[in-house]
Amino acid sequence: MKKSELIFSAILVPLDYFMLITAAVATYFLRVSPYVSSIRPALFTENLPFFEYLLLALMISPLWIIFFAIVGLYNLKTSRHLVEEFFKIIIGSSAGLTAVIIYMFFRGELFNSRFIILIAWISGICCVTSSRFFLKKFRHWLARNSDIGIRRMFIIGQNDITKKIAASASDNFYKIVGYSSDVDFGFLEKSARDLKIDDILLSDIDFPKEKIMKLMYFCEDNYIALKFVPNIFQILTSNTEMANFAGYPVVELKRTALDGWGQIIKRIIDVVGAIFGIIALMPLFGFVFLFIKLDSEGPVFVKLKRVGYGRVFDLYKFRSMIKNAESLKKDLAVFNERKGSPLFKMKNDPRVTRVGRILRKTRFDELPQLFNVLRGEMSLVGPRPHEPAEVAEYQRHHKKVLAIKPGITGLAQISGSSDLPFDEEVRLDTFYVENWTLAKDIKILIRTLRVIFFDKSAC
Repeated sequence: MKKSELIFSAILVPLDYFMLITAAVATYFLRVSPYVSSIRPALFTENLPFFEYLLLALMISPLWIIFFAIVGLYNLKTSRHLVEEFFKIIIGSSAGLTAVIIYMFFRGELFNSRFIILIAWISGICCVTSSRFFLKKFRHWLARNSDIGIRRMFIIGQNDITKKIAASASDNFYKIVGYSSDVDFGFLEKSARDLKIDDILLSDIDFPKEKIMKLMYFCEDNYIALKFVPNIFQILTSNTEMANFAGYPVVELKRTALDGWGQIIKRIIDVVGAIFGIIALMPLFGFVFLFIKLDSEGPVFVKLKRVGYGRVFDLYKFRSMIKNAESLKKDLAVFNERKGSPLFKMKNDPRVTRVGRILRKTRFDELPQLFNVLRGEMSLVGPRPHEPAEVAEYQRHHKKVLAIKPGITGLAQISGSSDLPFDEEVRLDTFYVENWTLAKDIKILIRTLRVIFFDKSAC
């Protein structure tokens, strides 16, 4: 998903929570207002003053958020009309209200005003629905005036399905940037670059299977989401997700299981982990800085060009080689132990310094990559990043590892990546990309610590 989509999706949780608290506060002051109190005195305020009531609302509102999640209000891939959202909000709010009533029944009343419970339920529904309405209007306004939050779609196929999907594209935050009745990969490659295509929709259900597979590979290579009308579903075995578009079931071919809330949670963990790691390891950084300076001439840090998630970036490391190491690489090519592989690997590399050998053995040379994580170029866990020249030699099946951000550590790294054949390293990283879960990330981080301190063979 695009960053703007993730931001709009992630903001829903705090926005809903804020609106629920707003509704609770508004209900309280409505209940104690002179007009309502003149009809029925607000006796509960003696036992439940405002600040205690506010604290209670702050604690109960997360229950509403949980029920909202259960009914699908935070499903990132589903585009809903406001009416559908309204009914889901009613269901989620009713479930929360029911839970509170059951609690009151078995544990005693929280307070004795039935009126405030009923009005809080109604005002909560109204406030959450209103905020989502204005947020959606704001998204449409942004989309019209700046293309922020819009996905640029190219449609292959010219039929009634194409017309209906195109007619409803803007309602689903899509902009149709081109059409084609057939696949011309030269034209498509130019269009992908010039039109900045995010999605390709194949609406022709009779498209030849061979072309579909080529189109699938093209989309993977160019970081484009492939969607199609599903009677071709059976020929594809990768991750897929079903959605509804203009009344038609549409299947999206997913390059990776890491999407939606998974991306958001992983990014939060990356930022928190990187900040904590940088602060905690600052004394170690100081010692490494000193030892590198005393050991050999040259900078303490090096910037290396690496490829990750479709772009080239500067990867930071502690320098573990002599100053002119890169210029000597061509002279040492005959000693490359990974023949037939795009990667260079040499045992007892003469370019590595004395301190560098220790840094590499402990993997401390990679600690500055925490700054890459903080900048959003890398993740704590992910495939190993490779050089542009190495990526240029990738074969078709190698490119799957570029579907997500590279990581400081990963499944290949903890499995003995320095000794693994390149194809085996790619197989492990591809498995991670296609089967990502948060639990896998946690296990990999734990195993990384074990490898660093107890098993140097995997480094």
